[in-house]
Amino acid sequence: MFSIGELSRRTGVKVPTIRYYEQMGLIAAEARTAGNQRRFSKQGLERLHFIRHGRDLGLPLETIRVLAGMDPTDHAEGHRIANAHLADIRDRIARLMRLEAELVRISTRCSGGTADGDTCSVLAAFGDHDQCDEDH
Repeated sequence: MFSIGELSRRTGVKVPTIRYYEQMGLIAAEARTAGNQRRFSKQGLERLHFIRHGRDLGLPLETIRVLAGMDPTDHAEGHRIANAHLADIRDRIARLMRLEAELVRISTRCSGGTADGDTCSVLAAFGDHDQCDEDH
């Protein structure tokens, strides 16, 4: 059995985050000591590794909850979830690329020098969406 601190050291997940996952029902302490300290089994440690890796891959907690509760032989549902997450990541990448292009365009509009009385074109662009070339 592992204490919550040992779980944290072994997984790199902070103790408050483990407590949060416990409140969310993603992980459960299997026992408590006489002093009411949580104790987790090897399965709890493995579950926390699963949660941590899912979060590292950018999965939302609700998706991790679904995955953790799935029949491990349900290939179709696992594949569907992975493909949906991949599509979401690709959409985010495309949005970030549009955002990058717009920020490059905005940042090159001003030399960064001082011009008497002129409004900085970067500040003007940040304050007015109509000055953007693309929707982002």
